[in-house]
Amino acid sequence: MATLSPRPQRPAQQRGPGRSLPLWAAGGAVLLLALVSLFVGVSALSPADLLAGDAGVWQTFLVSRVPRTLAVVLAGVALGVAGFILQLMARNRFVEPSTVGTVESATAGILVATLLLPAAPVVAKMGIAALFAVAGTALFLTVLRRIPLRNTLIVPLVGIMLGGVIAAVTTFFAYRFDLLQTLNTWMIGDFSGLVRGRYELLWLVAVLAVVGYVCADRFTVAGMGEEFTTNLGLDYRRTMNLGLVLVSLINAVVVVVVGAVPFLGLIVPNLVSLLIGDNVRRAVPWIALFGAGFLLACDILGRVVRFPYEVPVGVIVSVVGSALFITLLVRRAAGAR
Repeated sequence: MATLSPRPQRPAQQRGPGRSLPLWAAGGAVLLLALVSLFVGVSALSPADLLAGDAGVWQTFLVSRVPRTLAVVLAGVALGVAGFILQLMARNRFVEPSTVGTVESATAGILVATLLLPAAPVVAKMGIAALFAVAGTALFLTVLRRIPLRNTLIVPLVGIMLGGVIAAVTTFFAYRFDLLQTLNTWMIGDFSGLVRGRYELLWLVAVLAVVGYVCADRFTVAGMGEEFTTNLGLDYRRTMNLGLVLVSLINAVVVVVVGAVPFLGLIVPNLVSLLIGDNVRRAVPWIALFGAGFLLACDILGRVVRFPYEVPVGVIVSVVGSALFITLLVRRAAGAR
């Protein structure tokens, strides 16, 4: 349908800002934010303290600050790439896992695992969450194909309504079984409790993000439709299933370890598209860096805005991301006139 057609490709060299900022400079900015993250927090910690060789300072640095910073970077990279993959598959710039029911489905899976298998290890709960996330994302794509969409802005609205229904059902059962407080810990992303031994699952999402980069061109072709994909010699169903699994696994792992981080997968790919164009191979590394940098900046802001208290990063990302989301919607609506 015409409303689901991707944005016309424009050469990257037509975008001035993207040419003026090399990739290594963006990487340097992310590295600088990561260094700042290592030394921001309630516990007094500075490079001078580390050089002094204090054992307690080094323990705080290695057990808490380094794992937290690595977790933020890994989650930011993976969520940005996952959002981009979903946009390629849905052929719409305004979808991402938190606006199509993927995150809500993963949360419902964790709730089911907690009710039925309370003693199950984290990996088992992650697997159940991933299965629910796959089902939720597949349901959204199925609904999308059967609705006569006349405007691209309706696509995220359909996804938000679907996610709202799933979230409402999940909240009802959490209330019935007195698990509302537990549910809230999964619905709001928070890195404050991550220490060494509790973040390592996030390395899996880094591997999945690399797989997404390798297969990005295939997802672009699959988004053109089954007939077009088959004519080019690709297995449409296998490619779509791979995308569903990648997006669902990434979000399941992040929800289990950190909690929900909404809008990141929507905002970052759109900002990168505005800066450097729509070349998929060139865009993915930028999306990874922008995702890591954006989440690092939000996490640092959450630690300093009410110091010595901490605002969960999910709240900061929700506020900033929703404002940018509305700006993108208004900009698209104005451009369509």
